[in-house]
Amino acid sequence: MSVTNANAVTNANAVANADAVTAELGPDVARLLDRHLRTASEWFPHQYVPWGRGQDFDGPLGGEAWACSQSELPAAVRGALLVNLLTEDNLPSYHHELLTTYGREEAWRVWIHRWTAEEDRHATVLRAYLHTTRGVDPVALERARIAHLSTGFAVGYADEPLAALAYVLLQERATRLTHRNTGRASADPVCEQMLRRIAVDENLHMLFYRDLATAALSAFPDEMMRGLARAVTEFRMPGHALRGFNGVAVKMAFAGIYDLCLHRDQVVMPILRHLGVFDRTGLGPVGEAARERLARDVEELSQKADAFAERRAALLESSGRRLLVDGVTHSTVLSPE
Repeated sequence: MSVTNANAVTNANAVANADAVTAELGPDVARLLDRHLRTASEWFPHQYVPWGRGQDFDGPLGGEAWACSQSELPAAVRGALLVNLLTEDNLPSYHHELLTTYGREEAWRVWIHRWTAEEDRHATVLRAYLHTTRGVDPVALERARIAHLSTGFAVGYADEPLAALAYVLLQERATRLTHRNTGRASADPVCEQMLRRIAVDENLHMLFYRDLATAALSAFPDEMMRGLARAVTEFRMPGHALRGFNGVAVKMAFAGIYDLCLHRDQVVMPILRHLGVFDRTGLGPVGEAARERLARDVEELSQKADAFAERRAALLESSGRRLLVDGVTHSTVLSPE
């Protein structure tokens, strides 16, 4: 353990000081940044938008007003795309949070700016696709964007930078999964191709944070374990504050885009296994207590996921309605209004 690391614990609860974290992990950030820049492929949002399907809207250009009947997307997919886009739109808040927490070191600053530039492409292409295909109400979308950005976003871990690291790791993996499943459910090859490309970015971002979390577990084992436990327990998608989010989340869950089972099986558990959380040795009392808390929370998550799967199956059986299957049909359970 370095001198920086040895001085990192600021109180009896083993919370690592932000200055110590950024200094200690700076070389790892630089290494992972170099790997990312070698791996990431250049791409252009305009090439993924079906411009030929577009037409003028009403207003100054005198086009046709949007109507719900114009959207060919299933309701759950419309909701998922709306939430995904508005989440990406709030990038200024995420940039501020990351830069405030970690921006003391040069490598961190370069990474954060690069990450922001790549994430900004996602909002660009999603909005262009939705406008061109008339997938959602553009007036409601713009009003929601103004409201959401006016509220801003705070991850809530300003006092615990390693919990913030654990959160962004979970969030990147969850977002990758959501984009992939939304594309598959869309029944539009253009939409699926676009979201598959976005998911490639999200995967590279997830790998960056996953391997940085691995380094953090070695440098700050107790503090990182505590951060992981807190992030897993308190996890919410960054769009949770959106008006109507809960209703959209239910539709997404019933459509198999993102639900508790997927969160457990394809987000939380793969991360914990890769980090070797339950096999790690050499933890102090705080780390052991955090790991025990994490084990309890994972068990509780598993019980909730199994209960949800049973309720969904029972509802489908009793209602005789179908959810989105292979992106072709959707249930009246998921009807938009």
